[in-house]
Parts: sequence; structure tokens; C-alpha cells
Amino acid sequence: MIILDLPYPPSVNTYWRHATIKGQQRVLISEAGRKYRKAVYEAVLMAAPSQRRVAAGRLEVGIKAYMPDRRARDLDNLPKALLDSLTNAGVIADDSLIDRLVIERGPIVKGGKARVYIDAFTEIEEIDK
Repeated sequence: MIILDLPYPPSVNTYWRHATIKGQQRVLISEAGRKYRKAVYEAVLMAAPSQRRVAAGRLEVGIKAYMPDRRARDLDNLPKALLDSLTNAGVIADDSLIDRLVIERGPIVKGGKARVYIDAFTEIEEIDK
């Protein structure tokens, strides 16, 4: 299992930006998104070597989100930037390999953070087959 403490991610609402390039509408990663990718990459480099390996194969990912303040936030806005950044940092081969994703709200922490758990996916056997 890989466990990483990462900076609190930007919401999906601020991760993307729309731009017109050569007359074509494009959706690009925003400046905030690029800064977050870099911060995750640096956090991964600072992690213990055992936590920097590439997670391949089918995966399950758990995210515990420690909000930076008391403002209302939707948990479903958090994983996109975080998972894309982990892929960019080489921790996850591709986020399409995730078969189970669990997000949990933790207590408020100044500045916020996200603790990420990555492990091989183990399917729960169905009783009524």
C-alpha cells in the first residue's frame, strides 16, 4: 500500500480553464492546476522511497480530505486534480485503472491536506450470483 500526504487540491471548478487558441476553443489545465501538479510532484519526491513506487494494475484509492476551513465544499470536486497529479507524478500509471474510489471528510486542518491510500484492487465477492 502507498500512503501519501499531499497538499489540498483545487476543486474541479478551478482546475480547468477555457481558452481560444488559433480560433479553436480549448480546455486547459489552469495556473492553479499546474501549480498543484508541481506541488504533488514535489511531495512525492519528498516521500519515503517505499511510497514513491508506481502503482500499476487495477487499483483502489482512498482519499481522506482535511478541509482548510469551515466553508462548505463538495467532496466530489476534489479527486480529479489529485488523481491527475498523481498520474503526472508517476505514482499511478493511469487513473483509468482505479476500480474503487472512496472519499472521506476529515477534520479541518490549517491549509488543508489530502491523505491518499493506493492499493491493489480486491473485488468484493457478490453473495447473490
